[in-house]
Amino acid sequence: MNVDIQQVMQRFGIVGRNPSFLRAIETAVQVAPTDLSVLVTGESGVGKEFFPKIIHAYSLRKHQGYVAVNCGAIPEGTIDSELFGHRKGSFTGAISDRKGYFEEADGGTIFLDEVGELPLATQARLLRVLESGEFIPVGASKPQKTDVRVVAATNVNIQEAVARGRFREDLYYRLNTVPIVVPPLRKRQEDIVLLFKLFASLSSEKNQIPMLQTTPEAEELLLRYPWPGNIRELRNLTDRISILEYDRHLTAEDLRGYLPETTQELTRSLVPVVGRQSEERSFANEREILYQVLFDMKRDITALKQTVASLRQEAHYEPIHTTLVPTELSPLHTEAEEVTEPTVETHAEATAQPQPAAEELLPSKPMTIEEAERILIMRALERHGGNKTEAAEELAISPRTLYRKLQSYEE
Repeated sequence: MNVDIQQVMQRFGIVGRNPSFLRAIETAVQVAPTDLSVLVTGESGVGKEFFPKIIHAYSLRKHQGYVAVNCGAIPEGTIDSELFGHRKGSFTGAISDRKGYFEEADGGTIFLDEVGELPLATQARLLRVLESGEFIPVGASKPQKTDVRVVAATNVNIQEAVARGRFREDLYYRLNTVPIVVPPLRKRQEDIVLLFKLFASLSSEKNQIPMLQTTPEAEELLLRYPWPGNIRELRNLTDRISILEYDRHLTAEDLRGYLPETTQELTRSLVPVVGRQSEERSFANEREILYQVLFDMKRDITALKQTVASLRQEAHYEPIHTTLVPTELSPLHTEAEEVTEPTVETHAEATAQPQPAAEELLPSKPMTIEEAERILIMRALERHGGNKTEAAEELAISPRTLYRKLQSYEE
């Protein structure tokens, strides 16, 4: 089918120059004359609703009905009745027969938006329609025939939904005969400013106000913003600015005031920042928290062993006219930090303020690191009258680590 893509875009009011986006439109035009099922995927707000309209308009069914159904907006209890119809008396409130969307669209095209939200039972019914063209209305006993072209769309990762058992794999392959992927707005850099100007022009015409103009800095800020809501967000933002701004020349500072606070810092500078990392760490799940706790515990023990090893070395050193007084354990050491050196006092100061010698702190006979560690912990508990929290603070270890050590001593 030889159709000019620019004519298609002009007919449906579509603006864009991005190659991936143009390829998606070209695919829709190419598959239109056939009866193959099409699955349109993309994030919310990217404009997926244009593609089933293009497919229907350039298909052999263009003179028949076109029905668009938002599957996510229909309650689960009534979805089967809405899609396939029902018979009188089939359930409470069914006072007469009712045609479903598949019967209404017979001979034409039906667009199932948010198809990923369909219940599993309804998915089985839809699969039967795709395979045999048959469906059974709610409360009926005989199947009915229908001849419809099905175009579906979703912003859900269908493959992931299949893996989790939330979407039938056989239905996925039936719908995905021809896939069309619509790129998000952040990947259509060449279209962002173009779309902003289009929406500003439409807003100006609709509200009878002068058209909004943008500075180069504001346009660059538009390109830097990630647009999580895609084209829908851009349209809403343009309409809001067009109405609220008195000055019709939009600057970067004016535009920044309309962006969400969470992204204002990101767009503060027009120079890309490389390698910036958040100082605060967030945890995705409980497992990461557990790993961090274990890592901190291991680091506490390592720091304590380093201090004990330093004290053992000093215990065999007898300086002349000086007394070695080990300092309190320093906070947790990183690998790049050195163990705190003992404080050295003069002989006169030591005489004025008597301090225990290093040999009194640790026995002179050989001992393991675990034995020395136990002595330090017990003496810290004695100094704080058995208060474990204060003793742990002095030893620069977590109370959890101290409790665990004490339990091991009792075993």
